Amino acid sequence: MYHTLTTANIQELDKISRLNLVNSCTGFKSANLIVTSSETHWNVAIFSSVVHLGSDPAMLGIIFRPTTVPRNTLQNMLERTFFTVNHITQDQIIDAHHTSAKYDYEVSEFDQTNLEPEQIDTWKVVAVKNSPVQLYCSYVNSYPIAENDTIFVVAKIEAIRFQKEIQHPDGWLDLSKGQVVAINGLDGYCSTELIQRQAYARPKKQL
Repeated sequence: MYHTLTTANIQELDKISRLNLVNSCTGFKSANLIVTSSETHWNVAIFSSVVHLGSDPAMLGIIFRPTTVPRNTLQNMLERTFFTVNHITQDQIIDAHHTSAKYDYEVSEFDQTNLEPEQIDTWKVVAVKNSPVQLYCSYVNSYPIAENDTIFVVAKIEAIRFQKEIQHPDGWLDLSKGQVVAINGLDGYCSTELIQRQAYARPKKQL
């Protein structure tokens, strides 16, 4: 049995019900911790809006909600360019979720959780220790989305660091081997399990 809600029905829902419904109806999303730097500390924030933009050059995109309230991660990107995107594991769920709490700008989420910073080579910012995939990125551009006042940030992937055992010979990363989690809605954390890989799809021969 299906249940249908129109745009008008959705608008009539209370705020929490609307948030939960609309954030979950589009499917599973990536779960990432983004680390940026201010003049005095590291900022860590959980994001479920990181998307692949292209592989040549390697780029990703991030959606930021309206700047009607301070967006520390975005501010740091605009001021200092470099940041890391770190995949979240099952063991990190509680601490990763806690980074969504609204701390003052001067407070580092590393100090409020069991998450640990990890300095990588000459990277200008740190990664999250034990994250199986760590992306070192640089801010490229941002585009305001007029329809809902969100901001789409485009970033270049400068380096990819990952646990060697999760990579296949063809380059593909099996994130399930790294116990990477996904997000269903705003607060539903899900384990991932590989079902199967498919070959490159080509048109069927016509009879």
